[in-house]
This record gives sequence, structure tokens and C-alpha cells, in this order.
Amino acid sequence: MKDSTYFVHESAYIDDLCEIGEGTKIWHFSHVMKQSKIGRNCNIGQNVVISPGVVLGDGVKVQNNVSIYTGVICEEDVFLGPSMVFSNVINPRAFIERKDEFKKTLIKKGASIGSNATVVCGNTIGEYAMIGAGTVVAGDIPDYALVYGNPARIKGWVCKCGVKLDFNVHIAECEACCSTYEKINNEKIVPVT
Repeated sequence: MKDSTYFVHESAYIDDLCEIGEGTKIWHFSHVMKQSKIGRNCNIGQNVVISPGVVLGDGVKVQNNVSIYTGVICEEDVFLGPSMVFSNVINPRAFIERKDEFKKTLIKKGASIGSNATVVCGNTIGEYAMIGAGTVVAGDIPDYALVYGNPARIKGWVCKCGVKLDFNVHIAECEACCSTYEKINNEKIVPVT
């Protein structure tokens, strides 16, 4: 249903029973399917498909040519780069219906997924993680991790602002915003308060 609190381009299609937040913009040739929930101030680019039951938090940016399938949940301020791909079934076959087997995929607050990356269903991408262009995500990604490759491998850590961190033993200070982080067992980092 269309509403004056958000913008929908005349070529886009919005099914009934969708929730769309104030200030959101939905651009050319996009389709938002039934029972989807889109937060406030989101930007949905051209040729985007949002399948039934998808949840997008406030401030999510979806670039052109992205299909977001049932089972995907994006928390606030997530960035989905151009033509990145989600899946929702582990073992698809054209001749077997597996709609009751859709897997949940969670993209946590502030994470960014680069163009042409693939996210295999059933995984979680941590808060403020940075997924490089063309990466294949086939497992969980920790908060603040910088990953790229096929399969995705941790290549470093990034600040909440997106700048790569340079650790001096276990502590790093962001050169852009001066936030400080502590590395724990070379497996994760946490902000220092």
C-alpha cells in the first residue's frame, strides 16, 4: 500500500500487507512482496526484489539489482552493494519445492556487503563487519571483521566508521575517528569504552 510518508517510484510495485517506514525511498522497477517490513529512511535501489517476510531495519541501503529472499533479516544501517546475492535454500532443485526449508540469514547492525558478494543462507554477519566485493560468505562472520575471498577469510578488522584498524599488539585506535578497540585471542575485537 502506498503512503505519503515514503516515496515509491511509479514503476515499482508494492504488494499488500507490507510495512514501509517514513522517509524510505523505493526506486525504479523494484518489487516489495507481501508481509515485508522495511524500516525508516531506507533506500531501495533499482531492480530490487524484497521477498515475503523479509525484514529491513532503519537506514538500510540496498543498491541496484539485489534480490533479498525470504529468511533474510537486516538490522539497522546495513549496506547491500550492487548485485550482491543471498540464497535461502542449501540444496535447491527446480523439481523439488523446499519453501518450508528456507534458512534464516542475519545481517547485524552496520554491516556492509560489497558488490557481487554471495551470502549463503543460514549464516550471520556480525555488527559493522565489512564484506569485500565478490566474496563468498559460507560461514558466520564476527563483528568488525574485514573479510574477502572465496570462501571468505578474515583479512583484518575495521572500525565502526569503516576504516581498517592497525593493531599494536592488542590495541588499535582508528586514524579517522579515534575510536579504540581491543583484540581478544586474535578471534574478535571489542570497542574500548
